[in-house]
Amino acid sequence: MKDLIKKFIPEWLLNLYHLILAFLGALVYRFPSRLRPPFAKASAGKQGYGGQAKKLKVIGVTGTNGKTTVVEMISKIFEETGYKVALVNSIRFKIGKKEWPNELRMTMPGRFKLQKFLRQAVDSGCQYAVLEVTSEGIKQYRHKFIDFNVAVFTNLTPEHIEVHGSFEKYREAKGKLFQATKNIHIINIDDENAEYFLKFAAKKKYTYGLSQGDINNKNLQLNLQLLGGFNIYNALAAIGVGLSQEISLETCKSAVEKIEGIPGRMEEVISQPFKVFVDYAFTPNALEKVYQTLKPQNKKMICVLGSCGGGRDKWKRPVLGELAAKYCDKVIVTNEDPYNEDPIEIIDQVANGALKEIRVNPRSYPRKSASIYKILDRREAIRKSLELAKPGDIVIITGKGCEPSICVTGGKKIPWDDREVAREEIKRLSKLRD
Repeated sequence: MKDLIKKFIPEWLLNLYHLILAFLGALVYRFPSRLRPPFAKASAGKQGYGGQAKKLKVIGVTGTNGKTTVVEMISKIFEETGYKVALVNSIRFKIGKKEWPNELRMTMPGRFKLQKFLRQAVDSGCQYAVLEVTSEGIKQYRHKFIDFNVAVFTNLTPEHIEVHGSFEKYREAKGKLFQATKNIHIINIDDENAEYFLKFAAKKKYTYGLSQGDINNKNLQLNLQLLGGFNIYNALAAIGVGLSQEISLETCKSAVEKIEGIPGRMEEVISQPFKVFVDYAFTPNALEKVYQTLKPQNKKMICVLGSCGGGRDKWKRPVLGELAAKYCDKVIVTNEDPYNEDPIEIIDQVANGALKEIRVNPRSYPRKSASIYKILDRREAIRKSLELAKPGDIVIITGKGCEPSICVTGGKKIPWDDREVAREEIKRLSKLRD
């Protein structure tokens, strides 16, 4: 039905529809991002930051990868300082100490849900709300009528191209958050698109990078508990936000270094007799970084993957397959949110990319022609990966992270959790071997 509506209704009319919904959502909930928290203390935070209670400050985090983790890190910094914080990301909703899972399968909620959430944050006395902001959300004006105090840019690689029409339009959508945010911008200076985001006007700008920028790892020396060099960037982004709010560098650093893990992000779900990780990565850039981080020396890596979001970004399916074959010793391609598309066709497209990589580099992969498996049932695919693994090997299951469902035809959602399935299957396998 949605596809038919998009096909026959002019784009300008759809845009007007989305804009009106955004205005009505803000109107119904009385423009919550412009109001003061009624119960906020006059002096907020352990260190006395904040002064007199001010209106709710909203922080928006956008980019291709890392948004969820950055939102979690920013929240941790504020909480460490003593602020009451609300957050929305692809994992959860949180207002103060109350939290509940994000089961919408929408990283950025719709206009009414988002404005209602901000109203609840204000009414509960939150001083900050940290939001994950997506390009599709911006395209549908979900960011409108929200007064963003800070905009954060993580990175940009090709994604959602079929939705936006081109990479340039995808980038332009992200840029609209910075265009709307006039106060503070936090920008990854190492990203090749940094100059585009730096051109937007703001009262203050903070840049970050591994060895350059206002906040950089060379001078900071972070000791994170999270795996992956990419998490250094995520931490620097969060620290930039903290510094912009006059929180000390020591407090920011301490907060991010205390984080032991993010659900579904490089999450180790099995430790023995081999390690099994679950990660959300479904873009080529994110997937390659995960593989590079986990690839063991002189050990085998077995990967389970699909292609997230049937009907979207078909170009990346063979690319994901190529990356899997490049880094993994055994590749299992399976089903993963096909929506209304034929899941077998999606699997074939990913697997063909893996086979192409093997053909192009036969000397590097002399035995891998027999190591590409196509298994429709995702549970069976995870079971196969565990059966193939030997002590010391690495199994990595990507694409869904901690998502609570698989989306299939007709809008139906099948309850699911890669982490729980992996744990269930290792128990079953252990019993059979005993």
